[in-house]
Amino acid sequence: MVSAPSPTPGGSSVKADPSGTVSPGAAGAAGSPGAADAAVQQPPLPVKMVIAGGFGVGKTTTVASISEIEPLTTEAAITTVAAGVDDLSHTPEKTTTTVAMDFGCITLDPTLKLYLFGTPGQERFGFMWDDVVEGALGGLVIVDARRLDDCYAAVDYFENRDIPFAVALNAFDGKVEYELDEVRWALDVSDHVPVTVFDARERGSVRDTLLVVLELALERVERAQGRA
Repeated sequence: MVSAPSPTPGGSSVKADPSGTVSPGAAGAAGSPGAADAAVQQPPLPVKMVIAGGFGVGKTTTVASISEIEPLTTEAAITTVAAGVDDLSHTPEKTTTTVAMDFGCITLDPTLKLYLFGTPGQERFGFMWDDVVEGALGGLVIVDARRLDDCYAAVDYFENRDIPFAVALNAFDGKVEYELDEVRWALDVSDHVPVTVFDARERGSVRDTLLVVLELALERVERAQGRA
C-alpha cells in the first residue's frame, strides 16, 4: 500500500497545502497528551497530480472515471473553425473540447487524497499549463498510439521542469497497436519513466495507473527530505 512520507527527523512531518505542494511542518512531540487522537483525526495528505496529453486522448474521461466528486470540466463545443485546426480523424464522435482544465479528486486511503487537474490538449491553450501544473508533485501523460506526436509537448514539459511523470497508453477499443518498448523508443523517454497501458474508462485501471505516478512523486519527496 502506498503511504504518506514518514516523519522527518526532529519530530516534523510532511504537510501539504491544497495546491498539492508538500513541505516539512512542525508536529506534536511523540507521547504528548492528545498526540494519538490528533494523528487519528488528521485529514488525508493532499497531493496534486496533473493529467496531460494531446487532443482527444482521454484526459477528461480519466478524471471522470476515478473522481469521487462530480468532476469540474471546462468543455466547450468544437466550432467549425476549431475543427479545421484540430485533428478529428481518430475522434469523429468528439463534439466538445477542454478549454481550461478538468478537476476531480479521489481519496486513496485515510492518509492520502489525490487532486487531479487535467490540462487542455490543444497547443493554442498551452499558455495555461504553468498555472494548471503549479504545485503538482507528478504527472500522467496519456497517449493515443495512433497519434504519438500529439503527446510530445506534454513529455517535454514534464522533462524540462523535472516533474516526475509516467506515460500511459490508452487502450481504445480494448487494444493497442504497439508494444510498450516501441512506444518508449518513439517517445524517447528515459528508462526511469514508467510506460504502461490502461483503459481511461475503467476506474480500477485508472487507479492503478495513478498509483504508479504517486509512487514516483512520494519517492521524490522522501529523497528531498533526506537531503534536507
